[in-house]
Amino acid sequence: MHVKDAMSTVVLTIGPAHTLRQAAQLMAARRIGAAVVLDNDNSGIGILTERDILNSLGAGENPDRETAQTHTTSDVVFAAPDWTLDDAADAMVRGGFRHLIVLDGHEPVGVVSVRDIIRCRSAATERARAVPA
Repeated sequence: MHVKDAMSTVVLTIGPAHTLRQAAQLMAARRIGAAVVLDNDNSGIGILTERDILNSLGAGENPDRETAQTHTTSDVVFAAPDWTLDDAADAMVRGGFRHLIVLDGHEPVGVVSVRDIIRCRSAATERARAVPA
């Protein structure tokens, strides 16, 4: 299986000036754990995750004053749609993160998460069990 088979194609994109509260509200409404941060003036494409928001709150920072720009991971590892799920999982393990932005050329076309990979592998295992020997 490939990343294109597992990724979520409905991507939440936010700007660097969104507050952490705004980002959290948008992520919660969509039941997702990461937002792609598009900052064409500075760092380009970054990612803001639920962990970034949690770390800010844990540090006592105000989610109405803190912005995505301050908490965005900008040294992102990007996946290509034709990567295997093993390639994606390996990159996640090496980098210690749970989400990969999927780029087609220079455009974000999806996000793949650990949950997406597990879901696909679990479905493949179930299909394999259903096939009579």
